Amino acid sequence: MPNSPSPTGRTDAVALTDRTDDRPVYVIGGGPGGLATAAALRARGVRAVVLEKADRIGSSWRGHYDRLHLHTTRRWSALPGLRMPRKFGRWVGRDDLVRYLEKYTEHHELEVVTGVEVNRIDPHPDGSGDWQLTATGGRVLRGRAVVVATGFNHTPRIPEWPGRDTFTGELLHAAEYRNPAPYADKDVLVVGIGNTGAEIAADLTEGGAARVRIAVRTAPHIVRRSTAGWPAQATGILVRRLPVRMVDKAGSLLARVAVPDLSAQGLPRPEKGLYSRVREGAIPVQDVGLIDAVKSGRVVPVATVASFDKDAVVLADGTRLTPDAVIAATGYSRALEPLLGHLDVLDGRGRPVVHGARTPKQAPGLYFTGFTNPISGMLRELALDAEKIAKRVARAH
Repeated sequence: MPNSPSPTGRTDAVALTDRTDDRPVYVIGGGPGGLATAAALRARGVRAVVLEKADRIGSSWRGHYDRLHLHTTRRWSALPGLRMPRKFGRWVGRDDLVRYLEKYTEHHELEVVTGVEVNRIDPHPDGSGDWQLTATGGRVLRGRAVVVATGFNHTPRIPEWPGRDTFTGELLHAAEYRNPAPYADKDVLVVGIGNTGAEIAADLTEGGAARVRIAVRTAPHIVRRSTAGWPAQATGILVRRLPVRMVDKAGSLLARVAVPDLSAQGLPRPEKGLYSRVREGAIPVQDVGLIDAVKSGRVVPVATVASFDKDAVVLADGTRLTPDAVIAATGYSRALEPLLGHLDVLDGRGRPVVHGARTPKQAPGLYFTGFTNPISGMLRELALDAEKIAKRVARAH
């Protein structure tokens, strides 16, 4: 039987190399995807060991901004084998989600080892079909299969804007933003109008920032998180497998009814259809205050950033701004190349070529979860992937 983890899911890393003689399945990443997969494997009698580089599970969720709530419903965000408590409300907050992940680890008695970072994955040299993991502390681990669940939002990415290093104001990635208190009475430019950038911009205006602008490269589709009690996630689930052109047309009609035209405020309706953008990786912005903030002028859309020049930010249309702070909501990289770039299992954008229960033809026994951003909700898809992966692994071994 595995050691019982602490409430944070921690197991002694020192003993790790002494506990692998039965070739467990290694799950890399102690976030929702990794924990869900480990629980699904354990339910099928397969030993799974979760390796988490941080000192606690759910580390990326712990670091998100204070205001964060899921844009997916509590019901469709639960992981296999444990419901989320009703007291969390319909839209689960950051701290409640972290508490849920801790309870999930304890409830399923998951074997989680913290403080261990896997640096490289290779086929085992003996040709057995097993996998060899090279990890911190000189550890070399052997597993029958590997599930990579290091996350869609792994490494913060700030573009290499010309002159960026000369900027005399504050420049930070959205991953470092916690709340609006440090920006009270300040002029702030948020760069990027995905869900994170939109929510941070709204948070800043409500928290007392003197001026908030948001730099927009491509106008996003904006949807209401819920309309007359019907969550946008439910629509995403229903339309996910419909023809793209059909969903684009329906989305355009719905937007004209539910979302005001913000063209006069600098945020025109997108030219490309909603689902066409989703297929390119651009998830719609779920409104949690942005629409009202833009309509009222409290958040002002501006052109995308072209460069920096000491105290100024130069926009693509030539406008020069002098904000006190720039918050870059410019996304993340998967950062998988050092881990397994040598295995030819990544596409040109550094994403796994397969996910879920499928494995690369040249790498049987290597699985990926959490590297897509589906319109139906990431946590829901992580839960589905966990069951599929566990079923496939149990059948194979």
